Amino acid sequence: MIRVVLPAHLRILAGVKGEVALDVAGDATICAVLDALEAAYPALGGTIRDQVTKQRRPFVRFFACEEDLSHTPPDSRLPSAVASGLEPLLIVGAIAGG
Repeated sequence: MIRVVLPAHLRILAGVKGEVALDVAGDATICAVLDALEAAYPALGGTIRDQVTKQRRPFVRFFACEEDLSHTPPDSRLPSAVASGLEPLLIVGAIAGG
């Protein structure tokens, strides 16, 4: 069971409160987690990553175990604390401005 924390606007879109728990088949990777998330909550399709290329959206970041995983390959395994459910995967909307 993988725990995922979504930003407020995506929680509203998915219709959930608090963190989400997902069963992920196979290796616990960012790609596998996003596949499971989009399957469980179809309204999130295309909001976190492009529907065609599966690339992360520019203003979305992934964090786990106090590490920024945003630029790691999507097929890389998540830290064992996340894969075991001890720590959540955080999906964060980045803020930019000037």
